[in-house]
Amino acid sequence: MTTATKTAPHHNTLTCYTDYDCRLPECKERKRLYQAELRRKKREGEPPLIDAGPVREHVLLLQADGVNIYSIAAAAGVDEWTIRSLFPGPRRGRKNCVCPETARKILAVSADQTMPGYTDGTGTQRRIQAMAAKGWPLRRVARQFGIHPTYAADLIGRRRRGHLIYTATAEKVAAAYEQLKNKQPSRYGVPQHLIRQTRERAKANRWAPPNYWDKFPGAIDDPHFTPLYGVTRGELIAADGLELEAQGYTREQAAARLGVTRDYLQQSISAQRAKEAA
Repeated sequence: MTTATKTAPHHNTLTCYTDYDCRLPECKERKRLYQAELRRKKREGEPPLIDAGPVREHVLLLQADGVNIYSIAAAAGVDEWTIRSLFPGPRRGRKNCVCPETARKILAVSADQTMPGYTDGTGTQRRIQAMAAKGWPLRRVARQFGIHPTYAADLIGRRRRGHLIYTATAEKVAAAYEQLKNKQPSRYGVPQHLIRQTRERAKANRWAPPNYWDKFPGAIDDPHFTPLYGVTRGELIAADGLELEAQGYTREQAAARLGVTRDYLQQSISAQRAKEAA
């Protein structure tokens, strides 16, 4: 994680290096190994990238059999965004080339390997929480989403426990969320005191509102994306500093790398530890 510019959602692909200017030692090493692998393939006449068309067609066939993107990604052992990038989105074109290893993994996935009736509940949880950030009480937003309030609360709990949820439920919530995310609860008869209480609860839990998720297309469903809504600069500095120290940096070196003074880093870490101990 870095704080010089925007923060990478995760550090398990080259995206953090190429798109977020991340220069953590392990990410630099991943980039070096990737370039070395490209050079090896060039020497041995192996194409570094191949046509993504057959991979895209295979994904479409799996989807026609009822397999969702998350299940395909899990079965293939690749990031969910790797699958999504094969198709155009609101702010991006589709990927026309993939590396042979990625293609091999995705093409090896068959419908009977997956659980087409279930999916990861990350996006469902975040959508319910995003509506709370706008002031929608759980009972009211559950009604709009077409699910029972008790089940809506359980959906959040399932995500915390790492359990899958029904794909049909996730799709129902996602469709209703798109229709409701820009609507104010007061226009649907929600009392102001309930709106205020719900917003305060969401703020205390740092639940990101819909306009935050709109800035990161596809991220709301990505379990690898860590939202930083409501996180202060001091908290980011503390987290980055501790991460760098765990990698062997001294506190002075970590502060220099983050572009802050040692005292500022020390104060940020102390404040964070005090908050966690409270």
